[in-house]
Order: sequence, then structure tokens, then C-alpha cells
Amino acid sequence: MELETPEAGQKFETDVIIVGAGPVGLFAVFELGLLDMKAHLVDILDRPGGQCTELYPEKPIYDIPAWPVITGQDLTNRLLEQITPFAPTFHLGQMAEQLEKLEDGRWRLTTDRGTVLEAPVVVIAAGGGSFVPKRPVLTNLEAYEGRSVFYAVQRMDQFRDKTVLIAGGGDSALDWALNLSPIARRVVLVHRRDDFRAAPDSVAKMRALVDAGEMDLHIGALKELRGADGQLSSVLFQAKGEDPLEISCDAMLAFYGLTMKLGPVADWGLNVDQNLIPVDTEKFETSTPRIFAIGDINWYPGKLKLILSGFHEAALMAQQAFRYVYPDKRLRFQYTTSSSDLQEKLGVADGS
Repeated sequence: MELETPEAGQKFETDVIIVGAGPVGLFAVFELGLLDMKAHLVDILDRPGGQCTELYPEKPIYDIPAWPVITGQDLTNRLLEQITPFAPTFHLGQMAEQLEKLEDGRWRLTTDRGTVLEAPVVVIAAGGGSFVPKRPVLTNLEAYEGRSVFYAVQRMDQFRDKTVLIAGGGDSALDWALNLSPIARRVVLVHRRDDFRAAPDSVAKMRALVDAGEMDLHIGALKELRGADGQLSSVLFQAKGEDPLEISCDAMLAFYGLTMKLGPVADWGLNVDQNLIPVDTEKFETSTPRIFAIGDINWYPGKLKLILSGFHEAALMAQQAFRYVYPDKRLRFQYTTSSSDLQEKLGVADGS
């Protein structure tokens, strides 16, 4: 799908503004489109997919219906393909900053880059909010970030035949240590203690590779980055009670977790509780009419933070959004399998 991404700083009117272009936000485009509602999406990241493409684009996901296994990037690609008939507009690399209600009842959203969007309905599908990685406390870290120090794996192949130092003891650190081991020249895992928070099976596989001499494990603390012009050559490491050790490496992946922040959404006058937005379970509407919250950012009794839950929430949200966008029209429920009208919208009216 070729994304429609206009230059920032312009003004647009649409039916629905979606804040967040992760899987749930993308599927919301589909559900809204079936009901003839046009959507514009705003996301602080520079591409659609949210955490799926930012944190684990090549990591397998096993709980998407009809897909025994699919990667985060493939899921995003499939969702983009599915919403192609509805031609959504993306405003990427922009933060949804200000939200104000207009006299006619519509909402005006302004981004940090001056883009203005006006619509009767706003849908917050921002996952846990904007997220930033927790960074190790190391001198001159900024000089290496994005060049040889990374907080996520976008392409596994960029680490092929390289010595990669992975710092951390959770699932992300162990998963990538195992996934990169077959293609990297060497994987070196560093953690401050010999106790890991990852899945037991991952820990067992890691220790088996270490015992076989196929991976290195060091228990202790990172002390210093060494290199030039943003390219690492080594990392100074120190185990408790021992002299510092210089570990040669071409790249470092730091997995110390993420700090999730609601950002400006927290100042929009919504009922926010512990960085989550309570909603009803009939429409997934917030305490403010015409503003909905779907996906990981919302809360209700029994809430499960699963992508498939967000898909369900998007479908019910769209039903109520229709009533706001088209107050004088009758909402008629139809099935895509039998409705020629819906099939025509999807471009499959001939049954293909």
C-alpha cells in the first residue's frame, strides 16, 4: 500500500481522527471504512505498525486468529493491504498535541508540527501511549545511538557477521540473543546479575548455547563505551570483585525496558486512571462523548491487553462513531460475506 502522507502544517477535515497507527488503529480504519467513514491517522513514529514494527518487526506472534505464526511487520503489512480500499491519510512523525472542541461539536486536533485535523469523532488507539527506551547511564551514549547502539531491531540482517553485545535480562534481551546468534559472528550477553526475567525456555536455550561455546555471557555492569565517530569498537565491563574487562563489539543492543507516557493525551480532560483511559464496554467511548479509546490504552473490567481484543473494540467503536458522523442516517448491519454493497467497497464485488 502506498501511504498518503501529506506535508505537515496543513489543515484537513475528515470523519474520524485516529491517534495511533498500530495494528488496532489500522484495523479501525477497516471497520470505519465499511461504514463509509474516512479516517486520518496521527502517529509519533515515522511508519505505521506501532510497537509491532518498532520493537519486534521480525519477532513471531502466535495469537492472531487464522495465523498460526506471523511477524509484527507482516501483520502490519497485511493490515495495510486490507485497508487499501479506504485510502486513509497518515500524518507520521507527529505528536497529537492539542485537542479542542469546536462550537459545532466537532474536534480540532493540532500536532506538534502544526498539522490541524477537524472531525466529529476522535479515536485514541495509542497503545500504552508514546514510549521511549530506558537508556543505560554511560558517558557519550548519544554519540553512538542510532549508529552502533540500538534499542530495537529493525532489520536482523544489519547485524549479520557482526559481534553484537546485548545488554539486559528480560524477554527482549534473551529473544534477540537467541534470534541473532545464528547470523551474528558472535553474540555477547551482559546482565547485571545471574538471574533473568525472561521465559524459562529462553533462559535454558541461552545457557545451552553458552555451555556449548556458541555465545558469551558476562555477569556485571557496563562501565564505558569505546570507539570513534559513532562506531563502537569495544565496551568496558566489570564483574563484581574483578578487574575491568574490555569486550570487543561492533554493535550494542540495550534492552532495559520502556518508559510509557501518555504525553499530551493526559491533558485532554479525559478520565485517566494510572495512565489508562476507562471506557464502557458497549461502545468503548471515554467519559467525553465522541472520543473513543481502543487497544492497550483503555481499561474496563476484564480487559485483556491483546491485539485481538483491540480488533473487537474497533468494530464496536465504529458502530457508535457512525451515529455521530451520520446522525440522520440509519445504521444497517451487514456481513462482508453476503453484502454486495460491502464487497463493492472492498473491490471484491465479483467474488474474487
